[in-house]
Amino acid sequence: MLGWSLRGAADTALDGLPTTLSTQPPTAKAAGAHANHVIAIDHIVAMSPDLARTVDALQRAGLDLRRVRDEPTPAGAPRQAFFRLGREILEVVQEPHEAVARAGDPNRPARFWGLALLAEDIELAAAAFGPRIGTIRAAVQPGRRIATVDRAAGLSVPVALMSRDERGSRTTEL
Repeated sequence: MLGWSLRGAADTALDGLPTTLSTQPPTAKAAGAHANHVIAIDHIVAMSPDLARTVDALQRAGLDLRRVRDEPTPAGAPRQAFFRLGREILEVVQEPHEAVARAGDPNRPARFWGLALLAEDIELAAAAFGPRIGTIRAAVQPGRRIATVDRAAGLSVPVALMSRDERGSRTTEL
């Protein structure tokens, strides 16, 4: 991911996340489903060697921090912060300490890392991706399921498919 455009942010200095301000009005309705059964972006994932610094920059720009999760993720990240961006969510992940040490520069900026796409029907979407998709499993968010696209698919960033909240809402409450 090379960058993004945000509407209504007070600043574009977002701890290294390449950002421009959008002047386009919000779309009246979501795009229709794609042949792969993806209907929207669910969330964008950014990684930071310094979660507090990145959260501070995002809040100064007016982004809506909903919560910080202080539990390790299955991949070893110690903390995550979640920002509501309209229908989408920005998930900022604290890089594991080992990854920060390997990179050698704890002061480097945050970076975009991955994308989660909302599938109208995760089983149909997984079938459309064929052998390039992993097993559908329970997501961290209650009532949702996730499947990751295999890196061998040739995508430049990690991509996952997310189900709707099977308890009845479109996205997880933060």
